[in-house]
Amino acid sequence: MILGVLIIAMLLLLFLRVPVAISMLLPCLFYVAWSPDITLGVALQQTVGSVDSFTLLAVPLFIMTGYLSNAGGLADRLFRVLLTLLQGIPGSLGFVNVFSSLMFSWMSGAAIADAAGLGSVLVPAMKKRGYDEKFALGLTGASSLIGPIMPPSIPAIVYAVSAGVSVGALFLAGVLPALVLTSILCIFVYRDARKNPLREEVSVQYIPVSKAVTSTLPVLLTPVIILGGILGGIFTPTEAAAAAVMWVLILSVCYRSLSFKAFRGVLIKTATTTGSIMLIVSAAGLFGWVIAREQGPQAVTEAMLQFTDNPIVFLLLINVALLITGMILEPVAGLLITVPVLLPAAIEFGIDPLHLGIVMILNLVLGLLTPPVGLVLYVLSSVTGSSVQTVTRGTIPFLIPLLITLLLITFIPAFSLWLPGLLVK
Repeated sequence: MILGVLIIAMLLLLFLRVPVAISMLLPCLFYVAWSPDITLGVALQQTVGSVDSFTLLAVPLFIMTGYLSNAGGLADRLFRVLLTLLQGIPGSLGFVNVFSSLMFSWMSGAAIADAAGLGSVLVPAMKKRGYDEKFALGLTGASSLIGPIMPPSIPAIVYAVSAGVSVGALFLAGVLPALVLTSILCIFVYRDARKNPLREEVSVQYIPVSKAVTSTLPVLLTPVIILGGILGGIFTPTEAAAAAVMWVLILSVCYRSLSFKAFRGVLIKTATTTGSIMLIVSAAGLFGWVIAREQGPQAVTEAMLQFTDNPIVFLLLINVALLITGMILEPVAGLLITVPVLLPAAIEFGIDPLHLGIVMILNLVLGLLTPPVGLVLYVLSSVTGSSVQTVTRGTIPFLIPLLITLLLITFIPAFSLWLPGLLVK
């Protein structure tokens, strides 16, 4: 009964457009005030303790890596080398769009950074070459979702901390699902190129392939530093994030593409984004503690087991629930609220926590392309000058490949578990 009141109160506050952190925090504070056996000190300890984590320090560092890559022109270098490699291929700009997101995802870890950094360049270029505006916007929005799945993924770090699993293992679990999404988007680009063969594809000055790759090779070393350092036992994920920041900063200085004013802007954006995320994490720490104290996970597990004993049905149910959750909450907030409730039930059904993590992340990031939250929609509207309605209409057809990817990842656990299992052995 009490748990139901808390959840309804949180949803009501969210509906009234109260910030997510406050929506979680206020009901919990009332709960603490009305509980005679709980002191405010206990609540404060739970709130502060949730952000007192060395692993979570990787979040601001990876955020800074993404912002530095944009400000330092590294994303532009990736874009130019892909134009060189793929020119002359039907639908080349569409493929450049998808592969730019794939390559940039190794540095950003967030869909918003991808959409902001690449959308301002790719969408105008595609429109200029005859691509439909809605197709260009939809493809850019859909491909930006590769970032939160491919390591280094900020939602993956948050899930790993909440679920108590290895960040490195979860990073590995996201590689194949990200490649699956990339492949399916490429199929859609190919189909579109077959339907519209008369587009004027971009043409750039000929540069030998070896020279084009060599000029971008230092940028491509960023994922090697991150994943190679973690898997080689050289870095912890947090140390790898710090090394990535230093590497990207060194490259930006060497390329002379980062001014002091731009660097100051990077620091401000990093602090602002990190502050909002950590405020949500701290509020979710208290919210999760209250849920656990009221035996919410046990209640959900018992209800699921009474409804079905089939893991496939359970996965379908959580997919539906998480897709709805993603429409009203950003991925980090959605993970912090749902992981403590769903993880015990998933373990009871024999679902691997790594597999569950990728399924949850993909479900929740789909909400970035759907109203009313839809942060990627607003970012693309801002950087391209298109209306939010136009961006939304453009992304609707791309929900099909995204949902196909979700179903494949959900019901073929090997996509998530094969690579971690292979390298652990």
